[in-house]
Amino acid sequence: MSQTPQPPADLDLAALESLALDVARTCARLIVDERPRDLGVAATKSSRTDVVTVMDQRSEALARELLGTARPDDGFHGEESGRVTATSGITWVVDPIDGTVNYLYDIPAYAVSVAAVVGDPSVPGAWAPVATAVVDAARGDAYVARRGGSARLLRTDPRRPEAGPQEQTLVCVESDDLGAALCGTGFGYDADVRAGQGRVVAEVLPRVRDIRRGGSAALDLCWVAEGRLDVYYERGLHEWDLAGAWLVVTEAGGVVRGLHDTAPADPVTVAGPAGLVGALVPLLEGLVEPS
Repeated sequence: MSQTPQPPADLDLAALESLALDVARTCARLIVDERPRDLGVAATKSSRTDVVTVMDQRSEALARELLGTARPDDGFHGEESGRVTATSGITWVVDPIDGTVNYLYDIPAYAVSVAAVVGDPSVPGAWAPVATAVVDAARGDAYVARRGGSARLLRTDPRRPEAGPQEQTLVCVESDDLGAALCGTGFGYDADVRAGQGRVVAEVLPRVRDIRRGGSAALDLCWVAEGRLDVYYERGLHEWDLAGAWLVVTEAGGVVRGLHDTAPADPVTVAGPAGLVGALVPLLEGLVEPS
């Protein structure tokens, strides 16, 4: 693995976290409030089942505008519109709708992820998030973190919205009992990739409590930090899928890594408390074929 760069000592990580949260919430309101009754599919990504909606593009354009106005010297690395190089040392990695298929089908499990990172986010192992926000758009929950500043869940009670968000510090509960672990995962869109992932699931399933597939990698990772999932793995994540929630997990005391001592998403991401990750990684290393 490449050595990950460090942020400048005088960088205001709290301000970056606050900006990430403001932008993620604004984009989340956009995609919920203006979700068309009949969504159009604007393009396809890796296959005809991997779609880009008009709202993906609108959400990313809004994030890019807001971040560019607030911090014009920062870079931008989005899922839909490519990359702008930073002159400040900070690049914003944005997933405008993580869980696009859920969004298309109006399944309430999709998120907006906004992360300030140092390093080159296009090179596995050469970058790291330093301040992030992941907003569960349908529920309104916000997961926020900054390096050295813990991970928190901001939740508004729908019965008492006037009370404002309640803050909960997130802590990964340590365990090494893989057989008692609820394991999250996800699947790619290419048919051959999915077939291989299905074979891995068939081997993992008897060795864990059960498996869940939520459809949003960012939320799956945040749920590990929250305790809704015990451990998580997935092959084929991109930096925008990972950037925001990676820091939420690690600041909650968890581990996010790849197989064979590689960086996350190179090509597999495994996340959870150290004991469970230590139990799951050797199993996956015997099952997942190298890229």
